[in-house]
Amino acid sequence: MNSTITHLSDIELISLYKLNRDKSLVGELYKRYSGFCFGVSLKYLKDEDESHDAVMGVFEKLFDLLLKHDIENFRSWLYSVAKNHCLLELRNSKKLTRHYDEGQVSYDIMENRAFVYQDSVDQPEQTLQELERAIPQLSDEQRTCIELFYLQDKSYQEVSQVTGYDMKKVKSYIQNGKRNLKIMLESQKNE
Repeated sequence: MNSTITHLSDIELISLYKLNRDKSLVGELYKRYSGFCFGVSLKYLKDEDESHDAVMGVFEKLFDLLLKHDIENFRSWLYSVAKNHCLLELRNSKKLTRHYDEGQVSYDIMENRAFVYQDSVDQPEQTLQELERAIPQLSDEQRTCIELFYLQDKSYQEVSQVTGYDMKKVKSYIQNGKRNLKIMLESQKNE
């Protein structure tokens, strides 16, 4: 089976894993994405050893998380899982305050923590799915800026370059988009 699984898409691997619980399928995802997951972890943890540990922690969680969630875009979902794992590690080890004054990375952490709820291990994945349904309801400008900034992890300057909007407009679209998404998510919870 190992020779055939290398040709399967991420979604096909996940579907097969849900059917037969074959851990080699998650192993294939590990081969494909451990480097990506390490990069995300290093961005937040700033330590290679801790980042390697985080990758192992994230992929250990996947054995259960993949069974619980319907995933349409594995890479962006994994980014969210890895990011949330690292933020939880930082919060638990009190390192978040150490990074607070170190410029852009701390700002990204504050932005992302405010945007994605961190109350439980499963909450971020559920919120990501809710966000995927809500984002298309934003205006084109807000949706584009939100997707580039949060889902593609672009900086304000990169969003400005990609869209052609000036920096003030980018920040405004992101801020207003976040506010609108928060309102949409809260109204979904109250329904």
